Order: sequence, then C-alpha cells, then structure tokens
Amino acid sequence: MSFVKKAKKGYYGIALYRDRDGKRHQKSVGCFKLKREALAVADKKEQELGTVNQDLKDITLFAYYERWFKLYEENGITDITKNRYKVIGKVIHDYFKNTKLATIKRSDYQSFINWYGANHAHDSVSKLNNAIRSAVGYAIDDDIITKDFTHNVKLVYDKSREQQVEYLTTNELQTLIQAVTGKLNHFNTSRYMILTAIYTGMRKSEIQALTWKDIDFLHATISISKSWDEKKKTFKPAKTESSNRMIKVNRQLLTYLAELKANHTTMVFQNVLGTIPTSNALNKCLRSIMSDAGIKKQGFHFHSLRHVHVAYLLGQGVDVYAISKRLGHSNITVTLNTYSYLIDEYKAKNDSLIIDKLAEL
Repeated sequence: MSFVKKAKKGYYGIALYRDRDGKRHQKSVGCFKLKREALAVADKKEQELGTVNQDLKDITLFAYYERWFKLYEENGITDITKNRYKVIGKVIHDYFKNTKLATIKRSDYQSFINWYGANHAHDSVSKLNNAIRSAVGYAIDDDIITKDFTHNVKLVYDKSREQQVEYLTTNELQTLIQAVTGKLNHFNTSRYMILTAIYTGMRKSEIQALTWKDIDFLHATISISKSWDEKKKTFKPAKTESSNRMIKVNRQLLTYLAELKANHTTMVFQNVLGTIPTSNALNKCLRSIMSDAGIKKQGFHFHSLRHVHVAYLLGQGVDVYAISKRLGHSNITVTLNTYSYLIDEYKAKNDSLIIDKLAEL
C-alpha cells in the first residue's frame, strides 16, 4: 500500500511495490501540499510499477531495440532490410547512447526526430520512426513502459533531399514502348524486362526472379512469390509477405515474353549465356533506348518504370486500392506515402472536374 510522509512544505507520496523475487521497494513521487494529492499520485505510481517488468526496467533503448530486432525481425528478411535495421540501431545508439528506455519522454523522442530529420529525406525518417514505433509497441507489451512516447510525434525531414522522379506522359510512354519493341531480340532479354516493368509495375528483383512456371498464359496472370539476389545469383524471399501476389497482365506482353522461350531457359529472362541482366545492364539499356527515342528525363532509371506504371493507372482513373494490391504493398498507406506526389497531382487535376460535376446538380 502507498503512504505519505509529513514534510515542512506538505506531504511526500511514497509508492510501494515488489520485484519478481518478492523483494519490497519504495519510490517517492514528490511533495504535495495536500495529503490526499500525495496519496493519489503514490497510488497511481504503485499501480504503474506493479505492471512494469522489473527485469528489463533498466534496459536502454538501444539494447531493447537490438533485442527486439533479433527476436522478432531478423529471421526471414532480406540482407538489404537487415542492413537498414542495423543502420537505424546505430543512429539510436549515437543519439541516445545509454539512455534508459523507461526514462524517454515524447519530447525527447521529438527532439531525436528533429535532429535526424534535419539532414534526411522523408522516406528515411519514416522508416526509422516505423522501426522504433514497432519496438516501443513490443516494450509496452513486455511491461517495460506504459506509454508510447512515439505517439503523435511529428515527422520532420529535409525537403531539399526529396527526389521527385520525372515520370512519362502518355505520349512519351507510347514512344518508349515503340522504341523498346522496335528492336526486340530474344538474345537481349533486357528489353523484355523493361516492357514487363512498364506493363506490370513489378520490382526489378521480382522481374529477375520470374520462371516460366510463374506465368499462366491461359489465364493471363503472373505469380510473384520470390525475388532475385543479383549479387549472390540466387533466389530470395519476396520483399514482404504482401509482395507475394498474383497480377493480371495484358495479352500483348505475354505475346512478347513467349518469344523468350527460344532461349530454352528455366528462368524467363536468362539469356543464352545463362545470366540475368543486372541493375547496371538494365539502366544502361533503358537510357540508350530513351536517348535514341529523344526522351530526356532527369534521374530516370529502371525503378522509375514502377512510378510510370502507377502514374499511368492513376491517370486512367484506376482505384488507388487496386494499384496498391497490384504493387504488393502491405497496405494502402504505403502506396499513398510512396506516390503522394503523383496522387496529389492527380487530385489537383480532378478538383476542377469535381466542381464542374457538382455544378450540374
């Protein structure tokens, strides 16, 4: 039971609690003018201490993050994702050092976000915040802390670091497709990969990993269940669980892909030498095609074709939820955040249309 001690200026509230071994402890909650105030705060602290995991109460934020990563996240993720988690861990250690998890307040965490966001782009800040938020959620479940200090924190980032990919207009997209298909040769599988990216919005590693068993020519679908590690030259799991999906594709793309069967390979984009084009080869091929076609775009590369796919579908009025599922995002929020600049632009174009339609009522 909590109790109070008389003092010159009022009353000290004292909270009593026991650790896992049953040993009694007490903690002061401060001095109050009224006895009932001191007792009320002490009671609240006693209840709070009773729910705290005493074995981990002194663990640092960095140590708990490391523990959380190894227990819940490390297995079944790609090397790239593992490296990102490790980088985030280093950032936590550099800033918070040996700060105990239980002592961190929301204002402390906001200061951390402000510090990190001062020279990082929105995507980097968002990924760091999401990882820490997840770890903090587990810390609450582990009864180490009772409040989520990441809740309602404002993300701050360096807007000058935001790279807005230049996507293609419909005319430019049609020009690019004509340029790609004009010189198709089954010996050069890079061109077929570019077409696949345009028509499906698939990630590069997903396209690289395609085997003939993944393509259903009868029902016009592609099954995506893995990705390709171009450094280790081996299959690896899909980026996320939601990346495992089946998408509908147009017959024209399937007609083009069928030409690659002449290479007699197990994997769709293996060339006659048995190799699959890498990022460098794909970007070199894409830039050469665009240059010959007179299409000039700053910072445009193979992954930009995924953005092109999204931009085209949005322009045709396709629902964002359907696009999100097609891209293999875990939820629509990921799509909205990743392609916010496209969605905002599409929204702006439709605002006048909305007003015009409402005026017709």
